[in-house]
Amino acid sequence: MSQTKPAVLALEDGSIFRGLAFGADATIAGECVFNTSMTGYQEILTDPSYFGQIVTMTAVQIGNYGVNDEDTEATIPKCSGFVVRELSPVVSNWRSTMSLGDYLRKYGIPGISEVDTRALTKKLRVDGAMKCCISTLPITDAEAVRRAKSWQDMAGADYVKDVTTKVPYLWRADDPANHNAPYFPVGTTMNAPGIPAKKFRVAAFDYGAKHSIFRKLVNQGFDVQVFPATATAEQVREHKPDAVFLSNGPGDPSALPYIHKTVSALLPEYPTFGICLGHQMVTHALGGETFKLKFGHRGGNQPVKNLETGKVSITAQNHGFATDPKSIEKRGAVVTEINLNDNTVEGLRHKDLPVFTVQYHPEAAPGPNDADPLFLDFYRMVEKRKAGKI
Repeated sequence: MSQTKPAVLALEDGSIFRGLAFGADATIAGECVFNTSMTGYQEILTDPSYFGQIVTMTAVQIGNYGVNDEDTEATIPKCSGFVVRELSPVVSNWRSTMSLGDYLRKYGIPGISEVDTRALTKKLRVDGAMKCCISTLPITDAEAVRRAKSWQDMAGADYVKDVTTKVPYLWRADDPANHNAPYFPVGTTMNAPGIPAKKFRVAAFDYGAKHSIFRKLVNQGFDVQVFPATATAEQVREHKPDAVFLSNGPGDPSALPYIHKTVSALLPEYPTFGICLGHQMVTHALGGETFKLKFGHRGGNQPVKNLETGKVSITAQNHGFATDPKSIEKRGAVVTEINLNDNTVEGLRHKDLPVFTVQYHPEAAPGPNDADPLFLDFYRMVEKRKAGKI
């Protein structure tokens, strides 16, 4: 049945975009951003890094393969709203369990289709990410704009507290308690080719971690003990890990001093790998600074150059803040990778400590697999540390 109910998207500058409603009947405000991925909308919807954001997809048609039970990156969707040019009228995939519209309706998330997403994206690129309001209910344009303007700014916001786990737990992909299907079928995950026989214990901080990250760590040879963002250095030490992992997450990295303090205490003690927000936590733990990007990097086609090897990788990214390279020049860190679109920092390593970070999402869910070797690099770094070689 075709959807003919009107919906509206209002930006804080007074711009109005009209379309058709799908998903939940709701009015919500958030930060309007765009994602350039051609596919993977289910992973995007369930990525906790999108908490508080209304996501616009630049691909023309979304929803053609529906939604399934295996590709979620969190228990429930984490973004606030969804904007598409065309919602596919047909759902066709053998893994699909429901349509995109039904999925959003189930979790109370409003969507709007038939929007000129090209015009919206160009506006965000020129003027920057904006506060916005999306409504699938009867609402005046003036009220929609008012709600957009009154929404809390992303800068200065601690959204990690809203998405982190509440208690520590041991990640097992085949454990129903983790509310997620395994990356491989049950019974084959731990026997996948190439998994090292020796296991290392990693303390993984959940700042809004995607499940695929934990899957990749397990598949590479780690026992993953997950900790809340509020866990202290002493609580981690009690676990006696071999290494520390810092996950992705939402919000402003400068608004998390309690995490900066913990990471600063752990860096001298354990081999550490940080991604996305975790990369920014290392930046602040070392005394560096971050700043808000004009419209951020979101999508599966971001080119990144490794300054030490000259290699260029295509990466999956989702972030609105970046490291100030000048702020870490005298902090013991070296910039290892840059974004070829705007030359912002995409990777760091410490000169003396076994610590490295990347700004992108190496688990690539969704996205290309160019960065997969980073999980092996992390394993080998821990292996060398255990052998006393670093």
